[in-house]
Amino acid sequence: MKLTLKIWRQENPSATGGIHTYELDGVSKDMSFLEMLDLLNEQLVTGGEEPVAFDSDCREGICGMCSLMINGEAHGPEVTTTCQLHMRSFNDGDTITIEPWRAEPFPVLKDLVVDRSAFDRIIQSGGFISSNTGSAPEANSVPAPRDKAMRAFNVATCIGCGACVAACPNGSASLFVGAKITHLGELPQGQPERWSRVVDMVGQHDHEGFGGCTNIGECASACPKEIPLDVISQLNKDLRTALKNGF
Repeated sequence: MKLTLKIWRQENPSATGGIHTYELDGVSKDMSFLEMLDLLNEQLVTGGEEPVAFDSDCREGICGMCSLMINGEAHGPEVTTTCQLHMRSFNDGDTITIEPWRAEPFPVLKDLVVDRSAFDRIIQSGGFISSNTGSAPEANSVPAPRDKAMRAFNVATCIGCGACVAACPNGSASLFVGAKITHLGELPQGQPERWSRVVDMVGQHDHEGFGGCTNIGECASACPKEIPLDVISQLNKDLRTALKNGF
């Protein structure tokens, strides 16, 4: 395939960025999207140009680092991570626009790389269980109902990629926070800090500059791990309970 790529280039956080256009030939439909970018970078380096900076690590849809806005859609036209998106989702002659996440709490570091440490700070504020457990306990010593255990497991699949923020017109991270709140709130081990956790994490979310949720639902539609929208309802319910009880 032959493609026209319109890619955001930005030298550093303080520089003024812009869209640069590249022509790329020899793209196989079996390539992943990141392999296509690797091919482009080989072409750029061979021509003495600076390669396009982009994040990736596992390339297996697990880590979420590969996050890109592709033709205006978070992770592209398929409900998957960018690294698991394949070029068979595009056609010969297509023009593809590739941008970094567009959200104030995710500043651009270079080209397609953004700083998502705001998510780390939200987790540090309360997305953990701090009770000392010693050595690993017997799994059945703290029983959990199967439905709650399965729900906790399902929402724990959130990889923190930020697609929810990028897709949301308000730039809200409520789906991300809701997933973390629900994951720990469904388990017995998460109960001692349940109410302080939600207050602290929502407070950090707002401090980082993420927008408020207006239940548009774009976040859940774009989520590569299909985190359900109702985790935001759980988040709001827990927050109301916590504030009512003076946390």
